Amino acid sequence: MSRTPARMPAGTVVTPPAKAARAEAASMRTERIVELVQRQGALAVLVLVIVVGVVTWDSFRTFDNLGTVLISTAPPALIALGMTFVIISGGIDLSVGSLYVLGGVLAAWASQFGTWAAFALPLAVCGLFGLAQGLIIAYARLAPFIVTLAGLLGARGLMLALSDEGADTYLVKTDSFKHFGTGELGGIGYPVYLVVVLFAAGMLLLYRSRFGQSVYAIGGSEDAARLMGVKIRGTQVRVYVLSGLLAGLAGAINAARLGSGVTVLGTGMELDAIAAVVVGGTLLTGGAGTLGGTIAGVLLLQVIQNIINQIGTVTSAWQTVISGAFIALVVVAQTYLARLRRVASG
Repeated sequence: MSRTPARMPAGTVVTPPAKAARAEAASMRTERIVELVQRQGALAVLVLVIVVGVVTWDSFRTFDNLGTVLISTAPPALIALGMTFVIISGGIDLSVGSLYVLGGVLAAWASQFGTWAAFALPLAVCGLFGLAQGLIIAYARLAPFIVTLAGLLGARGLMLALSDEGADTYLVKTDSFKHFGTGELGGIGYPVYLVVVLFAAGMLLLYRSRFGQSVYAIGGSEDAARLMGVKIRGTQVRVYVLSGLLAGLAGAINAARLGSGVTVLGTGMELDAIAAVVVGGTLLTGGAGTLGGTIAGVLLLQVIQNIINQIGTVTSAWQTVISGAFIALVVVAQTYLARLRRVASG
C-alpha cells in the first residue's frame, strides 16, 4: 500500500542546505572584508592622518614639507623593501640597521674614487654580508634571528674599525655623488624617483616571477613548498642578498644626502623597517604581504613623525613613546585580524 509523501508546511522556504550555503557565503564575505582591512588598513589610516594634518597645520600642507617627508622616506623605504621579501619568506633580518650605517661610511670613503665607486663598494660589501647570512640560514639551518643578530654585530664592528671607533668621519669627495642625494627634479629629490623605480621592479619580482612565488610558498609552508619542488635554499639565500644590497644602497643614498658617512646612525633602523612592513599588512609568520602595503606603512610612520614635529612641544623621548605605542596598537590589530581571518576561513 503506497503512502503519500509528507509535504512541507506552507511558508517554509529555508532548508538546512540553504542555511549552510548562507553561512558559508557570510563566512566568505567576512574573510574578504578582514583580508581587505588587513592589506589596505595602513593606506586608510595614512589618508586619515594626512587629512588631519592638512586641516590642522598650515605648514604641513606646503609643497616643501611634502618634499621633506618623501626624501626622508627614501632610505627606510629601501630597507623595508628588502625586509618585505625576508618576512614574507618566513625569516627576519636584524642586520639591516648596521649594514645601513656601514654602507654610508663605505660610500663616503669610496667617493674619492668617483660616483660609481661610491655606489659599488657598499653594494658589494653589504651584499656579501647578506650572502653569508643567507648561506648560513639556508644550509646550516640556523635561526634567522640568531644569524642576522650576529650580522648586526659584525657589520657594526666593521664600521667602527673603519672609522676608528667612530672618531673619523669620511666626507663625500665627489660632487656628482653628492648631487644625487641633494638634487631635485620637479621639487622632488632624486632618491625618491629611485625608490619608485625599485618598488615597481620589486612588485614585478614578487608578483610576476617564479622567485616571488617561491618566496610566498616558503613563507606559507616550507614543507609544502618542498613537495612542490621549490628551491628553498636558493630562494632563501637570494632573499637575504637582496636585503643586504638594499640596506647598503640606502646607506649610500644617506651619505650622499648628508655629504658624509655619519657613524651614529642606523641604531634601531631594523626595528623601524620591521614595524613598517608589519603595519603594511605583512604577517610576521610569513606567507602573506604586499609591497603596496609596505610603502603605505613607511609613509604612515614618516607622516606621523612629521606631525609630531609640527606640534613642536613633544620632546624626543615622548616622540619615541608615541611612535612605539602606535606600532604596538597596529601589531595587535593585525594579529587580531589574522585570527579572525583564520576563523572565517575555517
